[in-house]
Amino acid sequence: MSPLIFDAHLDMAWNALEWTRDLMLPVAKIREFERQFEGIIPGECTCSWPELKRGKIGITICTLLPRLHRKDKQLTFPQSREAAYGMAMGQLAYYRGMVRKGVLREIPDAPTLTDHVHNWLTKPGEDLPIGFILSMEGSPPILDPEQIPEWFAAGLRILGPAHYGPSPYCYGTGSKGGVNADGKRLLQEMDKVGMLLDVTHLADESFWDALEIYHGPVLASHHNCRSLVNADRQLTDEQIKALIERKAVIGAAFDNWMIRPGWIIGVSDPATVQMHHIVDHIDHICQLAGSAKHCGIGSDLDGGFGKEQSPSDLETIADLQKMAGLLSDRGYSDADIEGIMWKNYVDLFQRAWG
Repeated sequence: MSPLIFDAHLDMAWNALEWTRDLMLPVAKIREFERQFEGIIPGECTCSWPELKRGKIGITICTLLPRLHRKDKQLTFPQSREAAYGMAMGQLAYYRGMVRKGVLREIPDAPTLTDHVHNWLTKPGEDLPIGFILSMEGSPPILDPEQIPEWFAAGLRILGPAHYGPSPYCYGTGSKGGVNADGKRLLQEMDKVGMLLDVTHLADESFWDALEIYHGPVLASHHNCRSLVNADRQLTDEQIKALIERKAVIGAAFDNWMIRPGWIIGVSDPATVQMHHIVDHIDHICQLAGSAKHCGIGSDLDGGFGKEQSPSDLETIADLQKMAGLLSDRGYSDADIEGIMWKNYVDLFQRAWG
């Protein structure tokens, strides 16, 4: 068992507020409660704070996600930036509450990260808090580029400027276009304060614009490979190579339609996807890079879906532990596995914050 896992993308506050999930409960209890609400909950949940601890997921990137989950796509996102701002601040308050409770530990800098990793590796018997680095998925809560220092002071360390469709600053999955004038200023303000850029969900033109404008540290928190599953949500080989040049780490996503070609949400059998298929994406990136230094895990579990859209051999997020054995079966060394399970992302943030 890996003594530590770093999961680079979890929408925990969104789950707690949008679905009113008590994430202090075991997953089985949450599922039992939610079975009475047929047609409302997206699927059986896989994540809760106790389940992260059981799986030794001791560090995660936790998001602020200005998103609803409505059947009408036009109602999926808030209709004003001020509403998105309010949603994000509410989710931030949830994380602060979990810190106050002793469940979470905020990780805003290198010394805190170093101490947190040391504790998880040397005190396995202790009831340690889960460390989280604060990110934002989608930029509508950023009211204007000049607000970036305010968000940084509030703890935001990573920004993914796009989600689905157009955003105030650029374009995301399912849309086409580059970074606009406000987006250029946004990226420049991020550079000034040292806020990392998450390229996940950026439309292709926005992706290339962002890498040209922004000169700081880059990551792709939850992305798979377009050469294996042909969709604009995935990274092309050219994009992967560009990220490798920027010393980025790419987190493998656990959403079935991103793992195997032809898998259709609500139609395909979850049994046709298993976690060893995710290793195909990791291995593809490693072959392009010539090493395992640029791969990690960014599961996105419970990111608007549940067990029905996750690999069939994953019951809860604690099963991320199986990835170590699957990587070993593919011939990856212990050092490579350690990197993919947690160390590559830790090293990225140590460099970024150094």
